[in-house]
Amino acid sequence: MCELLGMSANVPTDICFSFTGLMLRGGKTGPHKDGWGITFYEGKGFRTFKDPEPSAHSPIARLVQALPIKSCAVVSHIRQANRGCVSLENTHPFTRELWGRYWTFAHNGQLTGYKRLATGRHRPVGDTDSEHAFCWLLDRLEQKYPRRPANFPAMFRYLATLCDELRVFGVFNMLLSDGEYVMTFCSNNLHWLTRRAPFGEASLLDEEVVIDFHSETTPNDVVTIITTRPLTGNEHWVKMEPGEFNLFRLGERIASNHDEIGQ
Repeated sequence: MCELLGMSANVPTDICFSFTGLMLRGGKTGPHKDGWGITFYEGKGFRTFKDPEPSAHSPIARLVQALPIKSCAVVSHIRQANRGCVSLENTHPFTRELWGRYWTFAHNGQLTGYKRLATGRHRPVGDTDSEHAFCWLLDRLEQKYPRRPANFPAMFRYLATLCDELRVFGVFNMLLSDGEYVMTFCSNNLHWLTRRAPFGEASLLDEEVVIDFHSETTPNDVVTIITTRPLTGNEHWVKMEPGEFNLFRLGERIASNHDEIGQ
């Protein structure tokens, strides 16, 4: 299956260290060689880099790795194809507009019988189960909220119930962001950690790379990383439970279906 990587931060932050670990799993330390993509939010806009080539050998991935693009919300994905051919249009993440905001989605898993899900005006461009599920989610959201909802955390809690419906069709781990919020939903395998002061060192599992976050951050920084499998070996990663959703904003976890943390 594929692997996911997301970030939520309270200040614009680069994700070069974590992306380096993920990139290696795309054809070198992992089998996810069927394309990769990453979306950075900047204000109301976004930058997306995609390539259907393995990320471990992609010159575009090396460019992104070297560029310290700073963002408060990032969604990334490396693909091991199981639905749809290896092509640019089938490469995650996918982005659509809803309520005057850009929404970015990436999925890890495999669905069956999904084609009977109506997508309304949100039509898939490629032929993956992932993009089809994304379009279905947007259609259901638009039906319930014809106008931009006033309470976004409540909307995300409703969205989590839709994600739970998709679990009937197979494995559905996903990341979704509008640039302000980052939502996670776990079907079987997703982890997260939050880095805050006092910052220390972190070492990648897939390469001998160590970073001292103390020298790269300020005492007020808060950064949450979400990934399919832990990227570092010397930090405490929280494994999500099946059916768990979490909502992050500015690096902090603000809502979950296990408890109401705040808004």
